[in-house]
Amino acid sequence: MMNVSDNIKYVGVDDLDIDLFESQYVVPEGMSYNSYVILDEKTVVMDTVDARKTDEWINNVKAALGGRNLDYIVCLHMEPDHAGSMMKALETFPTAKVVGNAKTFTYMAQFFDVNLEGKKVEVKDGESLSLGNHNLTFVCAPMVHWPEVMVAYESSEKVLFAADAFGKFGAISKDDGDWACEARRYYFNICGKYGVQVQSLLKKAAALDIKTIAPLHGPVLKENLGYYIDLYNTWSSYGVESEGVLVAFASIHGNTRKAAEKIASILEKQGAKKVVVSDLSRDDEAEVIEDAFRYGRMIIAAPTYDGGLFPPMESFLSHLKSKNYQKRTVGIIENGTWAPMSGKFMKAALEAMKDIKICETVVTIKSALKENQEDSLVALAKEVLA
Repeated sequence: MMNVSDNIKYVGVDDLDIDLFESQYVVPEGMSYNSYVILDEKTVVMDTVDARKTDEWINNVKAALGGRNLDYIVCLHMEPDHAGSMMKALETFPTAKVVGNAKTFTYMAQFFDVNLEGKKVEVKDGESLSLGNHNLTFVCAPMVHWPEVMVAYESSEKVLFAADAFGKFGAISKDDGDWACEARRYYFNICGKYGVQVQSLLKKAAALDIKTIAPLHGPVLKENLGYYIDLYNTWSSYGVESEGVLVAFASIHGNTRKAAEKIASILEKQGAKKVVVSDLSRDDEAEVIEDAFRYGRMIIAAPTYDGGLFPPMESFLSHLKSKNYQKRTVGIIENGTWAPMSGKFMKAALEAMKDIKICETVVTIKSALKENQEDSLVALAKEVLA
């Protein structure tokens, strides 16, 4: 069992058997469900874990308590990957009181048939819970990424229990030290829609003296906190993290792929610092969404299909909109054999997003790219990079 400090124990668990987080995100390195025990005059556990790992978690909590009673169960987030073991916790520690806000208890009653009479400690934004030498102050963080979410600041050791903020995909036992990659994919796919709310939380956090960030997924952060906070500020303000161009394509028989690969080569010759080419039919869509937000420029290429847009591209653009994609420059390549229409649909999807600059140059391919179309690809590349 690792220690956050002498009095704050990590009691979370790794899930190496899960294939899809939230039944949609590939997690080849598993997932961690984090939980922490604070030992003082009063004892508290910060969140439970997914029901998949209840028994292991209960054993960890008991070991951390060392025979002591548990006084409080704090619920910062009611989502089942964190509150899924609540009923077992209440059964195992029958005298423990549950700490949450009004929405926490509303959702708890929806998930569980539970009677908390005499066991409920309802807190409001800014209120505190004293454990003795340790003091938890609760800060509401609605829509980061559920309405009831709170974070908690422990003032004696300057620890921010950050709920889903600063989380990442991957089990802690599999962590390779490269936090940003899977934290970025996690952020934009889980919290990306809620940049305004994350910015609000960052402003509140700026007033605190934070030495440790303890999230509900991924490693505890103690060093170089400015690095992590700066990245979160960039991500949540929809800023450009890295100079480069994403070329995202969907191709039925390979002809649109060839056009995407050709313009990627042209972009490199035109001086693009980084060009990433992604196949929407085969690559992990969550990673492509991550790159769409990471870079400030994108070219999308797709064929017409049944008089509309080829489904992998349609899905990608729909997900971008749902994650609040904005402040980017985008170019379009369309393909069609008898009635190229995909460009119209891609343009309409982009126009429904906020602050997207759509390039005037639209490259239209009829079945297959021809040599005499290279000039139009060069023109589009130059406009994207301008």
